[in-house]
Amino acid sequence: MSARPARALGAWLWLLVAAALATQTALNLVRPVTTYKLLALEAGPFAVGLVTAVYALLPLVSAMALGRLAARLGGLRHMMAIGGILLAAGSAGIALAPTVVLVAAGSALLGMGHLIFTVAGQAAVARHVPDDRLDAGFGWFTAAYSAGQLVGPLIAGLLLGADDGGSSPGREPGIALALAIATGVALLALPALWAPWAQPGRPRRSAARAAADPVETQAQASSLPRAAGPAGRATMGRILRVPGVGSHLLASLALLGMVDILTAFLPIVAEQAGVGPAVVGALLAVRGAASILSRAFLPWLSSRLSSKALLLTSLYGAGLALAAPPALVAEPWLAGACLFAGGFCLGLGQPITMSLVSIAVPAAWRGPALAVRLVGNRLGQVVLPLGAGLATVGLGPAGAIWFSCALLALSGVEKSLRR
Repeated sequence: MSARPARALGAWLWLLVAAALATQTALNLVRPVTTYKLLALEAGPFAVGLVTAVYALLPLVSAMALGRLAARLGGLRHMMAIGGILLAAGSAGIALAPTVVLVAAGSALLGMGHLIFTVAGQAAVARHVPDDRLDAGFGWFTAAYSAGQLVGPLIAGLLLGADDGGSSPGREPGIALALAIATGVALLALPALWAPWAQPGRPRRSAARAAADPVETQAQASSLPRAAGPAGRATMGRILRVPGVGSHLLASLALLGMVDILTAFLPIVAEQAGVGPAVVGALLAVRGAASILSRAFLPWLSSRLSSKALLLTSLYGAGLALAAPPALVAEPWLAGACLFAGGFCLGLGQPITMSLVSIAVPAAWRGPALAVRLVGNRLGQVVLPLGAGLATVGLGPAGAIWFSCALLALSGVEKSLRR
């Protein structure tokens, strides 16, 4: 991304990106550590899948209401701050949990904090970034998420890799320290949100004007046109009936589900292969670094390729590349190369689906439409870990990752066949 467009997006966006980096570093430090905590509590792969699903359960039923709330609020930083506080509380709860059930409760709190921050952050980008820079705005916002997916696992691997490397229960001091650090890092988002220049200017278009003229001519961030017609009330049913939205949601949940399954199940695959947490953290960080790189190049790529072409590359490329690491985890260099390729492809998909959903609906529906996208994501985060857990019964922990790869390919086929 060039410096000139970056400056044009405003200082508020960079503070939002800094807050997102803090929250996502904390989140992605906690999630692989949660798997090791469950292993220390003698939980099996299916229990890991259940706890991973619980993470998304509360967000699944509340995402739409939070999207409508974000659309009504004049300012969004209080909402983002609540998300950061809940992330810190969830991290602390998992650290103190003595049983699998209480780990699941802390994971649910963690998921709720992540959802609240994400809904408010996406709504701020959709509201204040011009249409012709939406890909760049969402690209920077999601790049912070990818950076957290790089830094968090690295910290986790370093902390857990510094112990005696023996049995999972022997890692408990490192697990406690990692979760304590995550709690503090999540709270670092609050100063960024309350900096004097953290408030964006007036929205580019008022909600009333957007509702009256949802097809106002502007340069677009995607090859697809803006949806026409009167806005009306943004209900989930109306949003899902907009052509293409359901297809975009399937792609989005498949991409996000892949990230979750990798984070939860790669440590188990590695544990069975005798590979320690430090290597797992490095491998997950490679995946995150590749996603940062792809999102940094997204404006350049989107100016040369259509959104559909980029999304198909994301779905097929990630599905193929990420099928290999479970079999190669004992060869870290080969597994890392596959994770880099898969991570690059994964990084393209999420900001593109955000832009496609935003542009497919009237401008006044953008906040609720992005919330519907999050509902779809959370539905995937509930259902996919359960399906992945079942896949481990016959195929072992690697089956969970292969299950997600198959879903990515299925979404790609659906996109390819759609006119």
